Amino acid sequence: MKSTYLFVIAIGLVAGLFSCSNPSAKSGNYKTTLTFNPGEEQKIAEAFLSLKDSTEIVLTKGNYQFDNLSIAQVKHILIRGEGFDKTILDFKTQSSGGEGIRVTDVKGFSIDGMTIKDSKGDLLKINKSRDVVVTNLHAVWSQADSTSGGYAIYPVMCQNVLIENCYTEGSSDAGIYVGQTDSAIVRKCKAAKNVAGCEIENTSNAEVYDNEFYNNTAGFLIFDLPDLSKKGGHVKVYNNYIHDNNFRNFAKAGSFGTSWGVGNASPGSGIIILAASDIEIYNNRIINNNTSSITIASGFAVDDKAAEKINANYSPISKNVSIHDNQIEMGAAFPEPAYEHRIGKILIAVEQQLNASDPNRKNKRIPQIMYDGISSNILTKGTAVNPDNICIKQTGDNLFVNADFLNISNPKNWKPNTDMSPFICK
Repeated sequence: MKSTYLFVIAIGLVAGLFSCSNPSAKSGNYKTTLTFNPGEEQKIAEAFLSLKDSTEIVLTKGNYQFDNLSIAQVKHILIRGEGFDKTILDFKTQSSGGEGIRVTDVKGFSIDGMTIKDSKGDLLKINKSRDVVVTNLHAVWSQADSTSGGYAIYPVMCQNVLIENCYTEGSSDAGIYVGQTDSAIVRKCKAAKNVAGCEIENTSNAEVYDNEFYNNTAGFLIFDLPDLSKKGGHVKVYNNYIHDNNFRNFAKAGSFGTSWGVGNASPGSGIIILAASDIEIYNNRIINNNTSSITIASGFAVDDKAAEKINANYSPISKNVSIHDNQIEMGAAFPEPAYEHRIGKILIAVEQQLNASDPNRKNKRIPQIMYDGISSNILTKGTAVNPDNICIKQTGDNLFVNADFLNISNPKNWKPNTDMSPFICK
């Protein structure tokens, strides 16, 4: 009860900080205003490198061509365009740098009202900064394939982040990614044609609401991964429309395609919870994600050495997961790209095994919520049926499957089952 109370207080403080009247994103609240026009790209790049505290940079309408832009170690900065359809920053000729725009160690950074597109690496990376506001930004690649950069909007190791009214497309990892951050809000955003629409990774005290994630490989991910600087948790996901995420997985080879990358996300995934704790998923519309509406998985599902990586910042078991009052619907068949995907093939096999073992199912679809069945019993040698407090309160038919991943490699012992009774919220 005490931890829940503290979480409510923390989220309340974040929501207050990022109210609609947040002054850090307002024009005219800065000591210096610098205004630039298309054709002054060299001056703009130099201005970014030499910024003083409390500066607003205004980029008037038009198309700009940049190699890369960088801001570091300043306070109270606003980069403002005249609208996503008017101020366009194009990085397609980028020859150096890992990002289109890189922001490092800035206290009070805001960017508003423009489109950034077609960098070779990430489009906007904000590193080790605090009080970050990203609003009315479109971050897109013209082609959604493995030539795209990994992340479109990418705050990492930050504190107090708001991402609002943004659109991302074409990321070969996640369109909106919040990593290793404390206190974050993602709201009123859209993401399409990314591998993952939005990902909250090793991030604590986050709210994701009033968004639309569609036509991605996977709509929304909550991951905790090993070997990172902090543990995530206390994430609330509500009032989102997560639909038709059946796009092929085009994650890059190497870092994106390793056992811990989004290359593991099967086409047709609505929400994936992986090794994450203290998660609440409610009042969402999760429609036509035709491989798995909601997946609850452990680190063991993708890494057989997960136990060796346990430390203060990482546990491979998903715990304290509450799923309730969502509207969930699935289509009649798996999407074609799932049949070519490693995890997709496993989920297809789960459906086939369930229907083969129970003639009463009559060729039903895979149930809406897929739990890999790997609990903390694997670490404690315990026998409790729900030791990790998985709590589900949903109505309807064909809701749940414990996929029994521990035995999937031994067909004689593999017994996925649809008994949800141990996991019904008490």
